Amino acid sequence: MAYIGKTPITGNFVKLDAISVVNGQAGYTMNNGGSAFTDYENVNQFLVSLNGILQAPTDSFTVSGSTLTFASNLSTGDVIDFVIVLGNTLDIGTPSDATVTQAKTNFVSTSSAAGLQIKGDGTTDGTLQLNCSQNSHGIKLKSPAHSAGASYTLTFPNNDGDANQVLTTDGSGVLSFADAGGGAFEKLVTTNITSGAVTNVTFDNTYITSTYRDYRIICSNFEVSADSYFYMRISSDNGSNFLSANNYKYASRSYKSDGTTNSQASNGTGEFRMTADTMKDGGSPSDHTSSIIIDIFDPLNTNTCFSASWRGFFTSGSSLACGLYGGGFYDANPSSAFNAIKLFLNSGNLELGSYTLYGRKI
Repeated sequence: MAYIGKTPITGNFVKLDAISVVNGQAGYTMNNGGSAFTDYENVNQFLVSLNGILQAPTDSFTVSGSTLTFASNLSTGDVIDFVIVLGNTLDIGTPSDATVTQAKTNFVSTSSAAGLQIKGDGTTDGTLQLNCSQNSHGIKLKSPAHSAGASYTLTFPNNDGDANQVLTTDGSGVLSFADAGGGAFEKLVTTNITSGAVTNVTFDNTYITSTYRDYRIICSNFEVSADSYFYMRISSDNGSNFLSANNYKYASRSYKSDGTTNSQASNGTGEFRMTADTMKDGGSPSDHTSSIIIDIFDPLNTNTCFSASWRGFFTSGSSLACGLYGGGFYDANPSSAFNAIKLFLNSGNLELGSYTLYGRKI
């Protein structure tokens, strides 16, 4: 390549620290700025002057690691005038593949510019890939699309947070760790009935714990084996006994597809009856399913009575579509924490469908 003026020279040319102590031995440590020097490829890069005479590489001296070794021991009074290392001159000023070491990638950020930019090519957004140890695969951090016009900075927290925490932002890009949940329901467990039938579905203190305050049960597309009502009972002893005393007070209402309504209410029975009409036997093949959502409010609170509400859809025993809503409470000494729930029917079994428990932190 031709140049106007002086041809540029590329390479790292270094004059090493002076070796002032010559103590009658052949080997001497090479330092650059007080640190051991090893940034070279071969002995032919070295200019070594001894007593004013340049020494021949290999013949008069060799190098290994950070040690310069003369062919024979030096004598007291010998002077190592200088050691200059000629860097690797590059033909076109471009580093060869895999030759830029970590020490050379000393990127410095300023108040106005990032230390490193990963650019796009006009079509693909800038992407940074972090590889595995074998460089066979990796994950990518990618910029938003050009159309987003996004320019922002995310500042990471001062520590790595606690178990199960998530990163949140203050709205200005400053990140911090916070407990997961934030008012949203988290899935805890699902009971699926895919064949056969069960008499009840229960959720006990394995899942109803102080980690969460409120709970939701979603009974999705389930069937019943006989025309029956859908019930719920609660327990304060981890499900060993489900209370059947006359302390359940509730009201349920169904709006039916023929324009009529039906209500079921009680000022004291042995369970919550959540359907105001009987649910229709699912039949075979399955053609009548029900879906009900049950919300349970702070069941472990010993200062309030147990309370719940429900809503959903079912097919009545008379084959009418029914919209459902209702709620109730357990009217007894609120000193008990209720930590288990049972769903069951007054007759027949639960068939098919899924029953999922969710928890919400506050």
